[in-house]
Amino acid sequence: MITTPDTRPENRVLIFDTTLRDGEQSPGATMSHAEKLEIAELLDEMGVDIIEAGFPIASEGDFKAVSEIAKQSKQATICGLARANFKDIDRCWEAVKHARSPRIHTFIGTSPLHRAIPNLSQDEMAQRIHETVTHARNLCDNVQWSPMDATRTEWDYLARVVEIAIKAGATTINIPDTVGYTAPVESADLIRRLIKEVPGAEDIIFATHCHNDLGMATANSLAAVEGGARQIECTINGLGERAGNTALEEVVMALKVRHDIMPWDTGVDTRRIMNISRRVATVSGFPVQFNKAIVGKNAFAHESGIHQDGMLKNAETFEIMRPEDVGLSGTSLPLGKHSGRAALRAKLKDLGFEMADNQLNDTFVRFKELADRKKEVYDEDLIALVRQNEAVSDRVRLKSLKVICGTEGPQHAEMTLSIDDEDRSIDATGDGPVDATFNAIKALFPHEARLQLYQVAAVTEGTDAQATVSVRLEEDGRIGTGQSADTDTVVASAKAYINAVNRLLVRREKTAPGADMKDIGYYDANS
Repeated sequence: MITTPDTRPENRVLIFDTTLRDGEQSPGATMSHAEKLEIAELLDEMGVDIIEAGFPIASEGDFKAVSEIAKQSKQATICGLARANFKDIDRCWEAVKHARSPRIHTFIGTSPLHRAIPNLSQDEMAQRIHETVTHARNLCDNVQWSPMDATRTEWDYLARVVEIAIKAGATTINIPDTVGYTAPVESADLIRRLIKEVPGAEDIIFATHCHNDLGMATANSLAAVEGGARQIECTINGLGERAGNTALEEVVMALKVRHDIMPWDTGVDTRRIMNISRRVATVSGFPVQFNKAIVGKNAFAHESGIHQDGMLKNAETFEIMRPEDVGLSGTSLPLGKHSGRAALRAKLKDLGFEMADNQLNDTFVRFKELADRKKEVYDEDLIALVRQNEAVSDRVRLKSLKVICGTEGPQHAEMTLSIDDEDRSIDATGDGPVDATFNAIKALFPHEARLQLYQVAAVTEGTDAQATVSVRLEEDGRIGTGQSADTDTVVASAKAYINAVNRLLVRREKTAPGADMKDIGYYDANS
């Protein structure tokens, strides 16, 4: 059934998605045939009212895609775009006619700049509008007409051609802000004035189509609704020419969240937003910016300590919508350099670490040091951080380390250790930076322990990932194991080796005559 002003509630705003047409026109965003059908199906399932499936005259591939989308549609009206000529309109109709609810969308540029392209006078263009809209209406009883660049068209002429299109049979008049030129006040006033002054305007639906060149597409679209428009043209993720189009997710969620001041509803199932956003980003090759409203990676993420503390106490302190409403499982509290103790304690508790205040304070200091070097601290980073200083002795501590390495050896390690609270320094060499580092430790703290195991593993992804280094030393049948994590593999190696040395020192004391043999975490190689 075709939606008309008589069959739709007054508070209903139709969502017209043009991701597959205007969105695909973004340079580099071309989708395959199968991808177009997949996106159309997702749009249909989420409750989009009208899907502009493509520009059938543009290519054989576009024609086939629009035709198949028309045949597979279950709920949405399927629309094709056509220029103001019979050939385009006929081709469009051939593509959409098998849809449960087909629509022809025809357009022509009406501003002085656009009228100059075909070199038509105002009267000649008016006649073409009358003829082409009439032709489209003879084929299909659901016709949309657009005066391209409407917001830069002279008022008198815009009102004149809108009236002509209505009399010729257009059921929807779309007012495009083709170059993102208008502002919210102008957008609302233009729609309001057209409805008030153009004969027949009360019998059709007015639509708004805004581009984002000045960053106001969503605001302009919502303002147009305030002025009386009842259809918003938009795209998933704001995909589109130049700076993009109005983002579907933004207008839909704005109407949902601020229903108190914008009392209009859509038929979109908002819980499907994240899924289709991610899919469009994948097939188009256009990633979503991290701070993009609604669908960006950081849209429901809180790193600031103040924000995290507030979120843990009451989510409404810093979130105006629920992540579940757009298809997310929940809020994310990524840890970074701005995070506070409350967020760290909560995250560690989730990971199974219950900490006393003094333990938390010590871990928090080391967490901050790590966060200053990493963009984001992952769960695995925290686990490594908690476990890296489990040695019960700190007689030997790393104060500083500078490694000089390259294609020509030997490698140098300039190191300072604190041994029983006394600083000692040395410059040692070795066959590689790690070997030089271990030689420096042995020179500063002589021992007979033999290296049994040296193992490196990346804790997390990325070039700034922490490396977890495991070291096992053996001395007179006693074993000392050490582990440490750092974004610098050589530093992690030094700390792990020193950790193992400290454990051996504890083992020496525990195995001295009369000592208590109970020492969790250490064992004899011969036992």
